[in-house]
Amino acid sequence: MRKRLSSFRPSRRMLFAAGTAAAASTVASATAASAESVAGMSSLGNYGSGVLGAWERQARAISNESQVRKTRETDGVFMFGDSIGVQDGLALATQLSKLGISVAVHNWAGRPVTPAVDALDTWAQDHGLPHRILMSVGSNDIFTPPAVAAQVDRTMQIVGDERTVYWVNVQAARTAHGPAVQVCDQRNSAWINLQLAEAQRRYDNLRIVHWAEHLAAKPNRLGMYLRDGLHPSVPLGQNARNGLIIDAIKAG
Repeated sequence: MRKRLSSFRPSRRMLFAAGTAAAASTVASATAASAESVAGMSSLGNYGSGVLGAWERQARAISNESQVRKTRETDGVFMFGDSIGVQDGLALATQLSKLGISVAVHNWAGRPVTPAVDALDTWAQDHGLPHRILMSVGSNDIFTPPAVAAQVDRTMQIVGDERTVYWVNVQAARTAHGPAVQVCDQRNSAWINLQLAEAQRRYDNLRIVHWAEHLAAKPNRLGMYLRDGLHPSVPLGQNARNGLIIDAIKAG
């Protein structure tokens, strides 16, 4: 299905600008000696950000069957997220409940897109789906960014044409790592965001929540709204990101 043009359509240039803002400021202050050694490069994976570790035993927040059923019956929002969802999901659900919107969450720290879509598929088969799906995943795909496009298509196939998917795009430049890794994180974030933007052109019912562009819009936001180059600070970053999501859901 062809996507009708929205009032905001980021170009490739805009997306890559958003994806390189933090890296540029970091690298400008770095010295050549701070780059990773050749011996250490083997641990950086095929895309320079490293290798995804085992995530299955990390923290999770998953609604019980009663909450899932209630959300489905009241046509609320199903949320599928990663560690950002684990951190921010309760605050988001509380804010949405004030608008009369129930939320059921399936948030799992460290999880990339593919198993998140697996969880969506399972809930679709076991419970059916409400008309609004929130995908708060993608940050853990900086390790293998080409995997995202197929999973976005798979998501849209699962939900069908009559439901709306809200997908939060990605901003990563992890400050625990050196400048070389941060540059790769930014590049890979931009790569993921481009896949989301291109998918939006194909699907009328895909809405992108522009977190990366929001952060890049003002220089101080990266430092204020992210506590480690990836996860939102609390409460400033959490409120900003959740506010974008709520605005998108309210807009329909």
